[in-house]
Amino acid sequence: MSIVEQQTARKAGDIFAKCGRYTAAREMIDRGLYPYFQPIESSEDTEVVIRGQRLIMVGSNNYLGLTHHPYVLERAHEALYRYGSGCTGSRFLNGTLDLHEELERRLAALMGAESALVFSTGYQTNLGVISALVTRGSVVIHDRLNHASLLDGAQLASGELVRYAHNDMAALRRALERNADAGGILISTDGVFSMEGNIVDLPTVLDLADEFGARVLVDDAHSVGVLGEHGGGTGEHYGVQDRVDLTMATFSKSFASIGGAVAGPEEVIHFLKHHARSLIFSASMPPSAVATVLACLDIMEREPERRRTLWANAEYLREGLRALGFDVGVSETPIIPVTTGDIEHTFVFWRQLFDAGVFTNPVLPPAVPESACRLRTSVMATHTTSQLDRVLDAFARVGRQLGVR
Repeated sequence: MSIVEQQTARKAGDIFAKCGRYTAAREMIDRGLYPYFQPIESSEDTEVVIRGQRLIMVGSNNYLGLTHHPYVLERAHEALYRYGSGCTGSRFLNGTLDLHEELERRLAALMGAESALVFSTGYQTNLGVISALVTRGSVVIHDRLNHASLLDGAQLASGELVRYAHNDMAALRRALERNADAGGILISTDGVFSMEGNIVDLPTVLDLADEFGARVLVDDAHSVGVLGEHGGGTGEHYGVQDRVDLTMATFSKSFASIGGAVAGPEEVIHFLKHHARSLIFSASMPPSAVATVLACLDIMEREPERRRTLWANAEYLREGLRALGFDVGVSETPIIPVTTGDIEHTFVFWRQLFDAGVFTNPVLPPAVPESACRLRTSVMATHTTSQLDRVLDAFARVGRQLGVR
């Protein structure tokens, strides 16, 4: 084999070769339609500045609008100076603070559980919980539209992964029947589905779990702080908190921070403390981030009207978009997707809204079918009616120009 042939063969087998073949994102960058990694220069809660342009932010998960609350910033500042900038170790070793344990007690109470365990991110929470519990011979039964962290946790586990059609309780029953002889079953589901904005039929999931002896993990990333009389999540929303085995929460939404937690029976939480690899082998949540979550819990208790305003804003934007003729799917929460059609249409729609001063998030395959791309919007308790009217006006103008309804 000649030198040229050897070089060609090596290149063909080079794991970097696919990087050079990936051109889709660069093509969108060259056309000015690339919507990702937009650098925010400053933020004022409901509005942001990107490359000198001020936009209304309807692409954030800051549901209660607490990222700039003075009390939250004060508590984070205090923790920063008391504990330093980071824990420099895992929870398992030197990275547990009294703040972590206080937060775990309060989260357990909020979610109606015996105990809770704080992880560094919500993503790591799902990876650690599922991979530790679902061992060889057991099964994860997984809603097809669950968040990627639930899917990745199931794929990382040594048990089997079985998927069922989204929120289809008949399909869930069939999956349970087919796996009735497994050595343990975990049903995993989002509470609020992050790209559709609908709520799981949790009472039926729990009834089926009881019938087949399965356990249930509810990912309440978009539910805690939003659903329920006290913001306790999907279980509280349906009045079934005492029947849910495990509830996961993340702090990057209503809690204006970063991190995650799982709440459930004390003996399960104790087991996870000693077996969840994403907890044991990852640096712990920084002090200022933990203090931020604790401050947000204080505000949730003191200002329940924030949740009422959030729901009023969600209804206002959702019905406004429907009145303009847009398809918002099955949304019933502050997550409101707008169907835009194919990928090309979606990128152009996103860009024109951006130029009109509105920031949204495009959702593309594989998250959705190629013909059902969408722009995901979400509202905050701190959006004003005037801001939402400007969002609706921008959607109306761009929709007319592009013929999207």
